[in-house]
Amino acid sequence: MAADPSASADLPPSAAPKLPVSPDQFLPPVEPPSAGFLVQLFLVPGLIVAIIVGVWLTFHWLAHLGQDPQAYVRTLRRDNEGRWQAALNLANDLRGPGGATLKADDALASELGRILEDEAKSGRTGEQSQMLRVYLCRALGEFTTPKALAPLVASCSDSASPQVARAAVEAIAVLATSLTASGQLPEGADLAGAVVAASRSEDAGLRSAAAFTLGVVGKRVAGPAVDRLGNLLGDTSDDVRYNAALALARLGSDTSLDTLGEMLSLPDEPAPAPSARDDVAQSNRYKRALVVLNALRGLALLVDATGAPLPEGIVAKVKSLAADPVSDVRAGVTALETKLARLSGGA
Repeated sequence: MAADPSASADLPPSAAPKLPVSPDQFLPPVEPPSAGFLVQLFLVPGLIVAIIVGVWLTFHWLAHLGQDPQAYVRTLRRDNEGRWQAALNLANDLRGPGGATLKADDALASELGRILEDEAKSGRTGEQSQMLRVYLCRALGEFTTPKALAPLVASCSDSASPQVARAAVEAIAVLATSLTASGQLPEGADLAGAVVAASRSEDAGLRSAAAFTLGVVGKRVAGPAVDRLGNLLGDTSDDVRYNAALALARLGSDTSLDTLGEMLSLPDEPAPAPSARDDVAQSNRYKRALVVLNALRGLALLVDATGAPLPEGIVAKVKSLAADPVSDVRAGVTALETKLARLSGGA
């Protein structure tokens, strides 16, 4: 029996043939991009690229400065607030492996000295000016030419800024060490007079730095240095007295022994419990260890300068530190005892 063609019209809806569905029917409606989306897409990556390029240009600029000393001078001569950064960069470059040529540059040292002098005469007293002078002093201290000495001596008397005067005094100690090694440290009362004057400052930090520096330059100006250091042994600041004792020991004066003995006798505070955070106690323990180590080094300097044995009382204090909880102190004791044994012919 033949099938009736009209029967398909009676099929249920679920059996009816389905038309193909377009993928576009499943996509969300298209909306124009928001401003925030555009910022994330274009502006943020652009800023990142700009920062990367800026950092690269900065390093390129610093490298260029290191190759051209006059670039430093031009930058430091500009009247802007960022000059101190160039002075800091110069001081760091002078300490670096490529600074040997710069350190011996008489013209550069002289020009930096003139910039330091001009800034001091400008009357500016703000933080930017002070930082510029501090870093110029530190840079001059890294030189190996006597041309760097005069501007530092002049800056020792900067009464308006003890920080600048201290930077100059500390720089003189560094410079004088280099000039002494090369036989170029000049003799004269100006150097000793400037540092002695700085040691009379009301600022304890400046007096402490001056005491240390007098020990470095004192061999060329022994009289004024030793006399002033003797007075500083009675200073109200412990740091000043300790630096004065170390300086006198370096100069071979046994007047330092009482203060060095005092430094050796500083008690060690009990260590705080591991679970307790006591920054003050930790700081005090660190400073005590540093003072004791400096005393041991001072005694070694005194033995080297005089070639004489130490008094029995001092030796007993040294021996009492053989079991000190700080390993560096124990090592310092061993080194000093070895030196004393060699001096007496026992080793």
